[in-house]
Amino acid sequence: MIGRPASQTIDGPAGLLEVVIEEPAHAPVGLMVVAHPHPLMGGTMDNKVVHTLCRAFVLAGWRAVRFNFRGVGQSEGAWDEGRGETTDMLSVVAHHLTDPALKGLPLALAGFSFGGYVAARAHARLTEAAANRSELVAPSQLVLVSPATSRYEVPEVPPHTLVLEGEEDEVVPLAHILEWARPQGLPVTVVPGTGHFFHGRLTVLREVVLRHLRAVAATS
Repeated sequence: MIGRPASQTIDGPAGLLEVVIEEPAHAPVGLMVVAHPHPLMGGTMDNKVVHTLCRAFVLAGWRAVRFNFRGVGQSEGAWDEGRGETTDMLSVVAHHLTDPALKGLPLALAGFSFGGYVAARAHARLTEAAANRSELVAPSQLVLVSPATSRYEVPEVPPHTLVLEGEEDEVVPLAHILEWARPQGLPVTVVPGTGHFFHGRLTVLREVVLRHLRAVAATS
């Protein structure tokens, strides 16, 4: 992607993981880590929806970190059906939470499509771990864009989760998202006139996420 920050590598559970860090204009108000779409279907951290999520968080003052799952780009390892990819995300979170600049600040997770499934799994793992160990950080925000509910068993998520879906999603149909959300009483924000990749509606996607983050900040 033209003009993107340079990538770097960190240690991961299956070898090195390639990451890109985007910083806000001032000291960060929190850390956000986002997961990309399916690695075997061309998904990478340079996906436009992933990039849009990062921009929204950066504009809201967060440090945004995206990364390539194992076996993608410069990340080492091989596809692991979501299990290893979840540990990849947890590893990226753990690495960045050691930064003194982020001490005591909130953590947010986000994901698009398959990455939404991974982010929901990582959120559940972190929340459970933090309940048993006071020194660990549980995520305070979760943003899922078209999570892959039609292909994977996406776990239940907290009621404050922001879920976004394209009205004409051809990969994860809206009906599947609603079937997953309905038993949880979970609201779903539907963007009219767009499909899975939000072609022509990325600015709308960014603004919806940005408004959500600013509203949460105003009440916290």
